[in-house]
Amino acid sequence: MENVVDHMRHSKERLYGRLMMIFGAAIWGLFAVGLVLAAVTGAYSVVAVLAVYIVYGLLIWLAIIIGKFLTRAYIYGHYVLIGPQQFPYLHQMVVEGAAAVKLPEAPKAFVYNSGGLINAFALRLIGGRYIWLTSALIDADTDAQVRFVIGHELGHHAAGHLDWRQNLLKLPGWIVPFLGAAYSRSRELTCDRVGAYLAQDLDAARSGLQVLACGSARLNSAMNPQAFEEQEAMVPPIAGFIVHIFSFYPRLSRRVEEVTRYFQPANPATS
Repeated sequence: MENVVDHMRHSKERLYGRLMMIFGAAIWGLFAVGLVLAAVTGAYSVVAVLAVYIVYGLLIWLAIIIGKFLTRAYIYGHYVLIGPQQFPYLHQMVVEGAAAVKLPEAPKAFVYNSGGLINAFALRLIGGRYIWLTSALIDADTDAQVRFVIGHELGHHAAGHLDWRQNLLKLPGWIVPFLGAAYSRSRELTCDRVGAYLAQDLDAARSGLQVLACGSARLNSAMNPQAFEEQEAMVPPIAGFIVHIFSFYPRLSRRVEEVTRYFQPANPATS
């Protein structure tokens, strides 16, 4: 099955994703070679140290699995599951979006009381794919903007960002300074493209990002996206660069600029 998201994958994600793969495979390989050499040469103290790391790794993996089981149990009792009989218009957005990006099945989507936090999340738990939408996000966004946000989260699933095999291979790459953060930022740019593709509405895509900055439905409806986009040029170069390289998310002004460039027919995405 063709992965339609591959056509929307940002060039920076392609680059940083490959680097994460290369560094990850190399570090895993060195670890395996070191273990074998230590065993062959009789350096059993080294083998013992490596064995301890393996045991700790397995314990961490077990803790993650248990955490996923517990999280799944919690959300069914405390969050609201979106479905044909519960917020059917949201359910339709999820189902149609999942079909458009060729996911084998629509993720289970939930709304929960966020206490004012405007956000959304994509995650893998025991039992499949999930999307969480905060109540404040639903209140602040229009239906078109919600469709963009849902599309963004579906993009994480369709682009393989939550695939445990790929993430395990790339895991050692996170120790390379700044590489993991750059890879994380590039994935967000890819998913903004997916959200814009599913929304088919540039204004909704831009305002769906802007509301994360202003946090107000009333203010967001009156925001000038061009003026907000132009703030990107006002970011101080040196301080902005330092903040940028440590951040796991791109600047919102940059994200609006990027999604505008991608969505405009006169400027087809080639980067």
